[in-house]
Amino acid sequence: MQTIRAAVCHAFNEPLVIEDVQLAAPGQGGVEVELDAVAICHSDVSFWQGGFGGHLPAVYGHEAAGRITALGEGVTGLSVGDHVCVTLIRACGECPSCHSARLTTCETPIDGTAGPLSTMGGEKMLQAMACGAFAEKVVVDQSQVVVIPEDVKKEVAALISCGVITGVGAAVNAAGLRVGQDVVVIGAGGVGLNAIQGARIAGARRIVAVDMLPEKLDIAREFGATDVVEANDPKPWRTVKQMLGRGADAVLVTVGVAQVYDQAPRYLAPSGNVVMVGMPHADQTSRYSPLGMADQGQGFIGSKMGNVVIKRDIPWMIDLYKQGRLKLDELISGRWSLDQINEAIANTASGAARRNVILFDR
Repeated sequence: MQTIRAAVCHAFNEPLVIEDVQLAAPGQGGVEVELDAVAICHSDVSFWQGGFGGHLPAVYGHEAAGRITALGEGVTGLSVGDHVCVTLIRACGECPSCHSARLTTCETPIDGTAGPLSTMGGEKMLQAMACGAFAEKVVVDQSQVVVIPEDVKKEVAALISCGVITGVGAAVNAAGLRVGQDVVVIGAGGVGLNAIQGARIAGARRIVAVDMLPEKLDIAREFGATDVVEANDPKPWRTVKQMLGRGADAVLVTVGVAQVYDQAPRYLAPSGNVVMVGMPHADQTSRYSPLGMADQGQGFIGSKMGNVVIKRDIPWMIDLYKQGRLKLDELISGRWSLDQINEAIANTASGAARRNVILFDR
């Protein structure tokens, strides 16, 4: 066991506590990574708020990047010193989903309280999302990391680990957009901006961003939105249909608000699909008309982490970034230290941030 500093949640909606915890050495197939950066995702905020439940105490955080410092038995294709992205996508490689290249929905359950983290007194601690990256180091499965070029800044690489693959992947993989199709992206936060970029990369004809805040819509244009609509419009879907001349082929919902899912089908063209990206709290439900959707051949598609295969898609996205075709630096709205994590979370929860990043002082 080694001692590291981590931001620990002892009670939902209460400030995280920076304290020492114990981290076990990597076992079979495990990888230890010393982190340089971890971004704050809205899923982390929802966990901290208690929206997804879970064991306490817990360490959240899952968008990270750093360098490998130790390897367990049986690890292949990785070396100590490698620069890596760390993701929450843990794949067993043996279940039906993994054999179908649907690694984000691996069917092998994980007990997060049986992971490498424990309190200084030896009590169980939740390694949330199989990462627990609000900490100086993590120990994760080898399936969760991807080697990246040394010259890619870790604060940028951290964003790729979740927000970028989730948004771009939702457009390219889950929606399966084709050249010339029309897209609506509801929510112009960090994931929404990446969904807009994904739609642009896929060759969409028109990309309409919908959000409550005019300043976010201005940013959405910089990332590739061809049109913008304020969500407080009494019937924004009608405005969108007037713009497009019909409904959208795909509506990507990137905010975790159930009411938005109620409205999303209204933006669709016949045979269009709502792509479900944003994750409301577990107690929230949505309502829609099955008759209308069935009659129009419409549907809902779930998109978990953009349905990516990380060892295929992350190198591709890094290459796009290096070519100047994928904006990443512009996604960072704030840089914070681990000691400032509660302020960074509050800023993220307010909706003001694209992505806040915790940087570790090395």
